Amino acid sequence: MDQLTDRRLRLPLVALLLAIAAAGLVDLGLDRPARWISFHTLYETGMVLATAVTAAWLWNGWRRAEGDSARLRRTVARHQAERDAWRTSAERALAGFGAAIDQQFAIWKLTPAEREVALHLLQGRSHREIATRSGRSERTIRQHAAAAYDKAGLDGRAALAAFFLEGVRLPGEPGPPSA
Repeated sequence: MDQLTDRRLRLPLVALLLAIAAAGLVDLGLDRPARWISFHTLYETGMVLATAVTAAWLWNGWRRAEGDSARLRRTVARHQAERDAWRTSAERALAGFGAAIDQQFAIWKLTPAEREVALHLLQGRSHREIATRSGRSERTIRQHAAAAYDKAGLDGRAALAAFFLEGVRLPGEPGPPSA
């Protein structure tokens, strides 16, 4: 049942339960029992009270659920806004970082294929993954990687990553000791 249908049924359901409770009270009054403490009167009184309590309990539960739902929607909206702000900030930082990486690739005089492979290696992809993504053989990817390492004067993938990430620090983290 969707939320709109649920809302539309709340008031009629509670009204029906309260009408049943009122009808029970009217029935008790019309019965005019000689003794108020009898099985019949206690049973009908219990049914009236149970119906009225159930109506109140349902109404209160629905009200609480509505409040919880509203709080949850606000929390989700706040988290989505935080996520979007972080994503925008990260995209700006990564664009700058990407430009700096590309500039260094140009200084090393990497070919377009070597740049592509080196970037995929920095992103943590395996030679096989890069080959699959680029439609080249794994052997060709290894050759491009070796050429990129050679032109950069680096020993391999770890040295390539270290070249770009070695100076990255978290805010508040102490920098390298001065020489």
